Amino acid sequence: MRRSGWLNVLLLVLVVAGALSVVTSQHKARKLYLAMQQEKEHARQMEVEWGQLQLEQSTWAAPARVESIATARLQMRLPQKEQVRFIRVETVGKVGHP
Repeated sequence: MRRSGWLNVLLLVLVVAGALSVVTSQHKARKLYLAMQQEKEHARQMEVEWGQLQLEQSTWAAPARVESIATARLQMRLPQKEQVRFIRVETVGKVGHP
């Protein structure tokens, strides 16, 4: 009888340890799931911000805006017809030609 009493105590300890490990595992899984959801939300916010930044960049770099700033702030202007020069570049050392 004494031997079966020790066996019962051992089995009880193993059952309690197993139950505690299940509870601990579930708690860790819930914490990891919550962290994953928070990271997904953060990633979504970053995607929204990226879209806003791309829109802002396209606004700032619009050709009409660049031209108006170049004209107003930098006093730049298009060259007159007689100020334009064309340069012809001849390629040297073409493949197959000396």
